[in-house]
Amino acid sequence: MITSADYPSAVSDGNRSGVSWAAIFAGAAAAASLSLILVILGTGLGFAAMSPWANEGASAKALGISTIVWLLITQILSSGLGGYVAGRLRVKWANLHGDEVYFRDTAHGFLSWAVSTLVAAMLIISAAGNVIGAGAQAGASVVGGIASGASAAVGAAADNDGRGSNPMGYFVDSLFRSEGPSGVSEDAANGVANRIFTKALAGDGTLNVDDRAYLAQMVAQRTRLTQAEAEARVDQVYAQARQAAEDAKRTAQEAADAAAKTAAWTALWTFIAMLCGAFFASIAALFGGRQRDSARWIETDDRRTVTNATIR
Repeated sequence: MITSADYPSAVSDGNRSGVSWAAIFAGAAAAASLSLILVILGTGLGFAAMSPWANEGASAKALGISTIVWLLITQILSSGLGGYVAGRLRVKWANLHGDEVYFRDTAHGFLSWAVSTLVAAMLIISAAGNVIGAGAQAGASVVGGIASGASAAVGAAADNDGRGSNPMGYFVDSLFRSEGPSGVSEDAANGVANRIFTKALAGDGTLNVDDRAYLAQMVAQRTRLTQAEAEARVDQVYAQARQAAEDAKRTAQEAADAAAKTAAWTALWTFIAMLCGAFFASIAALFGGRQRDSARWIETDDRRTVTNATIR
């Protein structure tokens, strides 16, 4: 049981608010400032540990672990300082039961942590909004440039083969197929083969029989291979293209899975770090309040009241 606080010289007012907002905001400002300093220091140390050269600098795993540790340290130190300042600067309560003092001290530390966290969150959201806005403007400019370039490219392609590069190119090509491939330029033949492969890979991955025969005829015409040899080459190249597409898809899925796991672990450790910050802010406020309450008041000869920093 915590002993009651008894200050005969203090004026007891039962209607006075138990929250010292000035102390809470002071603690929040101290916590936010120290947190900013530590984040900047951690960023500098992180960049110093990285290296663009292979087999030099810290590994990704080491950087991830050090980031988690530094996040915990930042939360503990900054929240602890904010809680201590809030507890030490709070209004002294006279003739209160020890349990009530204990609750108010911890509440002041928790509120200082909450205010600093909300301020940091608003600053982060504001900064992210500015970055997103700038990125959207830049993206709009890039998209406009790409659209102009794409229009010019489509026009040029239309001038060359009369069809242009568009999603319906495969079906347009099929309109003009004959029993044997016509004499077209290499660029036009490459475009036809590209559209056939793209359609097959975008579907169930199976090359249509008619498309396979047509590609084999084009290959035989340009390479002087027999029809059977051309069909074998078509099968071989399409198998390679299909394997490359599957590898790219698997790589993208692995990257997405790794990103999801990284985001999950980051959120989990951020949650743990914030809980640690709230806990240490409350404990530090309790310690600061006890130091405030244990200070002795001394009256001098000229009746002026000063605070003696000596702790009983």
